[in-house]
Amino acid sequence: MIAIIDYDAGNLKSVEKALTALGEKPVVSREKETILSADKVILPGVGSFGDAMEKLRQYGLVDVIRQVADQGTPFLGICLGLQLFFESSEECRGVKGLSLLPGKIVKFPDTPGLKVPHMGWNCLDIKPGAKLFKGIGSGAYVYFVHSYYLEAGEESDVAASADYGVRFGASVERGNLFACQFHPEKSSDTGLKILRNFIELA
Repeated sequence: MIAIIDYDAGNLKSVEKALTALGEKPVVSREKETILSADKVILPGVGSFGDAMEKLRQYGLVDVIRQVADQGTPFLGICLGLQLFFESSEECRGVKGLSLLPGKIVKFPDTPGLKVPHMGWNCLDIKPGAKLFKGIGSGAYVYFVHSYYLEAGEESDVAASADYGVRFGASVERGNLFACQFHPEKSSDTGLKILRNFIELA
């Protein structure tokens, strides 16, 4: 069973729909027992870093998420979900993230000819052997919507990078932790393949 963590995030339904299209029966839940008993867990998200952390605390989900990470369950963060995996964000100074991985979230610099938010299709530079990208060639295009990007504390955690005025971590992998800054559920066949790879993780 795949659990999608419900903390009132905006893109829960689109993630649920994509998984259903792949033949899965995901459960959207904020119940501790449901999340901890799942075979795979997904933390989607769009919106503000600070608001999201407040919701996770309000629903008692911060400790549940840490238990998911600690017990080795394959765990996927999407968009804001990726950002919440890290320590802090310039979007909401003073708000601590989940700190599952080392690194911080920073705002895109003003760059002539590039609009913020970064919105649309962008190609990936994929690290060989990255599990989420099995069977996907480097240069594949995926769909992004974000104003802030990851500066990873450990470069070895970065599974795929993209360029938008700066080079940034577009996806990370460490142990049972996986995350994508882009939206696989909105990234056509490539995105569905990424979700399929996550579903099939041992």
